[in-house]
Amino acid sequence: MFNIGDVAVYPAHGVGVIEAVESKVIGGQEKTFYVMRILENNMTVLVPKDNAHKIGLRSVISKDEAQKVYSILKEKRPSLNHQTWNRRYREYMEKLKSGSIYEVAEVLRDLHLVSLQKPLSFGERKLFDTAHNLLVKELSLAEGLKEEEVERKIQEALS
Repeated sequence: MFNIGDVAVYPAHGVGVIEAVESKVIGGQEKTFYVMRILENNMTVLVPKDNAHKIGLRSVISKDEAQKVYSILKEKRPSLNHQTWNRRYREYMEKLKSGSIYEVAEVLRDLHLVSLQKPLSFGERKLFDTAHNLLVKELSLAEGLKEEEVERKIQEALS
């Protein structure tokens, strides 16, 4: 599915580069792993090759798909219903871990809309920053733009 040098997205961690494909013996069985370096923090992740799709490892979205992300950010009706913060927090975390850039965009949009009504709590701010960073990295690669340009486009979409 992926080759050395390919750029891929690992759910909740973001964009990374496949640096190697290694085999390791675990529990008496030989398993093959992608060795992936996450661009945001240089963390190395081992992703089981036979489980990569199930985990949510995927290619960076296309330029056309990037436009759908901006459309989601422009929507002014949040997808959140009036539930407790804990329930919303769990829902946001599930969306961030899903690996779907569209769900990450929903989290950013919804938290932005909340921030217009009240200051974000520490936990909400962390989720907002995580969603923002995940979007910026992937959109900059998808569109071939500098991160600063993508940040400007995200801000425009949210305004």
